[in-house]
Amino acid sequence: MRKLLSIAIAAFALGTGAIASAAETPAPPGVRNIVIVPGAFVDGSGWRVVHDILIHKGYTVSVVQPRIDTLADDIELTREQIRKQDGPVVLVGHSYGGAVITQAGNRDKVKALVYVAAVVPDVGESLSQLVGSMPAPSNDVVPTRDGHLYFDQAKFGADFAGDLTKNRTDFMAVSQVPATTAAFGATMQVAAWHTKPVWGVVATEDRALSPELERWMYKRANAKVTEIKASHVAYISQPEAVAEVIEDAARSVH
Repeated sequence: MRKLLSIAIAAFALGTGAIASAAETPAPPGVRNIVIVPGAFVDGSGWRVVHDILIHKGYTVSVVQPRIDTLADDIELTREQIRKQDGPVVLVGHSYGGAVITQAGNRDKVKALVYVAAVVPDVGESLSQLVGSMPAPSNDVVPTRDGHLYFDQAKFGADFAGDLTKNRTDFMAVSQVPATTAAFGATMQVAAWHTKPVWGVVATEDRALSPELERWMYKRANAKVTEIKASHVAYISQPEAVAEVIEDAARSVH
């Protein structure tokens, strides 16, 4: 009985110590709330490691899952997540998510925009228009009869996520989230990057979105640019580097 009591006391001490340690994590400087908007053909689960890195540093991280049915709906989903935050926000967008944050970020609560291998449209521009403005590294987006778009499953591993393992990309290819031509063709009503500080990640090995287009868009938005040797899913293959860019943005604004 005495031995069981000793074990129980020790377990309680360890548990309370862990709780105390978590409670003692200091709040990071700058903006604490991070809202991430994934791109097309993937879901939010790919941001797990970036999420974990940031929460262990004291950030609150939320991931919006866009439906990619209409751009307006995805903007509203993101605005709702912004409204839920208890203070200023850094918005992060990947690929199509860049179009979402460009308009959803037009809120006083949003203090910075981070584009990760993302489109950065201006007022009156659409994702489709921007992607078609420069030669593409691949042509793998396949339309369906009902107005949806998929990334060619046979080319997904090589062109969308070339720096991930085959078993992972095989699954990503068959579980991808479809987009619609309407969402890709919708134009911006506002462009928050005109009035917000911007950070941009160029994925130098990107074969889904032209790295040259990324550079051009980021330059136009006066972004602080980081180049990462990675595929279109840099946030999966290089999560530490992407998290560092997000943290730099969060520390730099208030």
